[in-house]
Amino acid sequence: MTLFSSDLFRNFGVGFMAGAVIMAASTIDQWGPQLESPAQAASPLEAPAPSAEFLIEPLENSE
Repeated sequence: MTLFSSDLFRNFGVGFMAGAVIMAASTIDQWGPQLESPAQAASPLEAPAPSAEFLIEPLENSE
């Protein structure tokens, strides 16, 4: 058997299909009408309110 012969690819294909059947059979009890639960959005972050001690007031006009 050479490195890139059709037998090698056929054996990989048969092995892949056998593995897929085994994986499907082992997880069939977890299959349901919906594959994944819907995503839940996180609540938005609330910015803290500005404090009065940091309020910068404009200077009065001294003309």
